[in-house]
Amino acid sequence: MMHTDHWTWRKAPGQFATPDNLDLAKAKQFLSQNHVRYILAQFVDIHGVAKSKSVPVDHLEDILTEGVGFAGGGVFGMCLAPHEAEYMLVGDLSTLKLLPWAPGYARVMGTGQVSGNAHAVDTRNILLTQTARLAERGWTLNTGIEPEFSLLQRTSDGSVAPFDDTDCLQKPAYDYRGLSRARVFLERMTESLQALGIDVYQIDHEDANGQYEINFKYADALTSADTIILFKMAAAEIAHEIGAICSFMPKPKSSMTGNGMHIHCSIADANGKNLFFDKTDKNGMGLSQLAYHFTAGILKHARALTALLAPSVNSYKRLVVGRTASGTTWAPVFVAYGDNNRTAMVRIPYGRIELRVGDSGMNPYLAQAALIAAGLDGIDNRLDPGPPQNINFYALSPKEIADQKIEVLPQSLGESIQALSESALFREALGAQFIDEFVNLKRDEWIDYHRHVSDWETKRYLSFF
Repeated sequence: MMHTDHWTWRKAPGQFATPDNLDLAKAKQFLSQNHVRYILAQFVDIHGVAKSKSVPVDHLEDILTEGVGFAGGGVFGMCLAPHEAEYMLVGDLSTLKLLPWAPGYARVMGTGQVSGNAHAVDTRNILLTQTARLAERGWTLNTGIEPEFSLLQRTSDGSVAPFDDTDCLQKPAYDYRGLSRARVFLERMTESLQALGIDVYQIDHEDANGQYEINFKYADALTSADTIILFKMAAAEIAHEIGAICSFMPKPKSSMTGNGMHIHCSIADANGKNLFFDKTDKNGMGLSQLAYHFTAGILKHARALTALLAPSVNSYKRLVVGRTASGTTWAPVFVAYGDNNRTAMVRIPYGRIELRVGDSGMNPYLAQAALIAAGLDGIDNRLDPGPPQNINFYALSPKEIADQKIEVLPQSLGESIQALSESALFREALGAQFIDEFVNLKRDEWIDYHRHVSDWETKRYLSFF
């Protein structure tokens, strides 16, 4: 049951926001004024999980110059053996953020280096490489990322259930009571983000019991990825404080709608103009020719792209063909696009693109790097996505889908990893070393999964034969 204790911490929006154009002296003053004692020097592993060292605030300059050392062999996906040079996290002062839920602490993201060079398999570096390709053309990819999550509790029998045990409607989307009774967690989350200057504009109860979404304003791709990591940090700690579990697992239970992480995107020029918008679009979707080419690139590389947007065994319990156990799905598996069509993998909300495949378990740096690579391939080769498909794919039979030559996304991690391993585009854009490391890790995960005997198998086969 949701705890009812009132949280007394209240801060005005922007009160903890980091000033613009910080230099070292101003940063020290800012940290002193906010009584910061420790800084988390932070990066993410190949799975997008935050890794940190806690550094006393007096050593801020060390983070920004020589960096903070990590034994790369202790972290997934770093391709560093115990006898090799350390992974050094060199802080980026523009990422300095206070942590309102952890008074006395701040966070700095940075560039991963090994022997003085940017580390090729560091996923933040991979995104920086792709955003630099856009910058060469005077462009910026702006993204609005929508994280869905489940607020859960561990029950006496070890299973999980919604944290609010009265959240049990058959179709709870947008339910007032489900939203209201989670307000302690949702308010703390929202006010923490607002205090940092992150513009939260809506909060809702999603399609599953105990499932929510908090939306914040779009930003450039790198800032969006950094913010998602901050969001997950806040969610984990605030949930822990009230005795809950905040889960970003793609499919926590077979009876629940999965946790997606849709990406809204557009390209802006140096003046901030949306280059994806064209009000003269003959299809009435407000898209420019540039946007159509970008969309075509996504569709062309959809199967390999899925490995990075849906990167776990559990992801494919969400990406299913046909009716799900929950009765509905917001995770379309059809390689198509359409005007406000939520049954296609790419939806066009008007003047921008929404990619609906990704789930909340994805690494936001990798997902956006791959999105840029696919989109630029579409632009550079002037690919045509074909006409928009404004039909309900869920209402069609498998034969009707096949007759229309609509491709279906991979239905397992093994299938998507195979597609990624065969992708010349992603091998070149993201780096062969990274692709090999990611594919090998995920193939091991797929094998481990198949070695596990599930409760479903035991119940079905124990006395069957």
